[in-house]
Amino acid sequence: MWTARKRDTDPAKPPQFSFAKTERRVTCYYFYVWDEFWGAGFIKVCAYFPYPVKVWLNGHEHSKQAAARAGIGFTELSNGFARCDDPDGLQLICDRLGPGDIQAFFDRWAAVIPVPFTPADRAGGYWWELSLRQVEVSRTLVFDAPRQARAFFEALIADNLDLGRPENVEVLFKRDPRGRKPKDQGAGGAFKTAIDRRCDGVTINAFWRHSRVKQYLKDGRALRIETVVNSPDDLGCQRRICNLPELQARARAVNTRLLHTEKVGQGCVFDSPAFARISQPTLTADGRRAPGLRFGDPRAQALAGALANMLCAVTGITSKSLRALMTGLLGAPYSMNQASYDLARLTRNGLITRIPHRNLYALTADGLRFAIFYTKVHDRVLRPLMAGDQPQAPPPLRAALRVIDGEVTRRIAAARLPAAA
Repeated sequence: MWTARKRDTDPAKPPQFSFAKTERRVTCYYFYVWDEFWGAGFIKVCAYFPYPVKVWLNGHEHSKQAAARAGIGFTELSNGFARCDDPDGLQLICDRLGPGDIQAFFDRWAAVIPVPFTPADRAGGYWWELSLRQVEVSRTLVFDAPRQARAFFEALIADNLDLGRPENVEVLFKRDPRGRKPKDQGAGGAFKTAIDRRCDGVTINAFWRHSRVKQYLKDGRALRIETVVNSPDDLGCQRRICNLPELQARARAVNTRLLHTEKVGQGCVFDSPAFARISQPTLTADGRRAPGLRFGDPRAQALAGALANMLCAVTGITSKSLRALMTGLLGAPYSMNQASYDLARLTRNGLITRIPHRNLYALTADGLRFAIFYTKVHDRVLRPLMAGDQPQAPPPLRAALRVIDGEVTRRIAAARLPAAA
């Protein structure tokens, strides 16, 4: 809390105050309400000056209430819709939701619940102005058959354990129905563990500053991509509630970019002309030399792995973030000059493009395919084949390689080529 202290000065002079942050145990009042337009919500009022207020609302519930009033039939999917009779009409309802609806909710209930400001205070200009504290913008893809949703999500998890390199993968367990905590916290009773394929609560999180993008399987039949913005500054937006449409648009763009990245990762085709152009030195349209990115070269493979990072596809690439990723992938120091050189050759090969007036680069369509193709072929095809004679290799692979080795040996013998001494 902010506290004020009056300084001792000459009584004939204007008073002086100093302000500082300090901890106080304060009383907060929660008002849980049921609104005809929003459904369930709550308003939290702090009883300590300057009386901060927190308002919690669910936009999905607002759209459900509006759809019911408009006579649009729908099937609920927790925080979303599984199906509806009029998708276009429902989309219009969702698009109409804006800052004015939130402000109307607060004004309507602020006139009902007890608040610390009196009418005289409000007439004097003392009142609250809502700002954005946390905003969740989601995109839900509902599959026709739950088995298809499960298969897609399991493939997504398998890909991103090594390719996308998320910050963490965690399992969310339900609490005891009576709300009790585990009896033995020290013996592994916390609500987290390794991946359990029998549990639907696996989430993939990508963290950026104070915010994150998370993905999970919703009710066993839908893929939910959810951008949780804990600070509008993370997406370059201001906090006043009038900036909600801009923040929503940028969060939806994050969801779209992430979905596009995963779509390419599920079926990546890198055509021969593009592969030849990128893997060999070429000249750009303006006559500048574009160094090649040879497949198998450790530094080129590390660059592909860095670009395949899920967070880079969402937030973009900077020299600082590239250096951090490359240092970990190469296992050796990676200088600023090396980062500048690699950013230049990636740009000249059309794999990344610089955002105007910023030291930030965005992945192009070819760049995304390059990163995923190089990484998958090297890590999931060539490396297992090179280790095919090792005990950890799958038995069918070892058997197939023995057949190939025997056939090659017979061909050499038939050609009467002696073995090397």
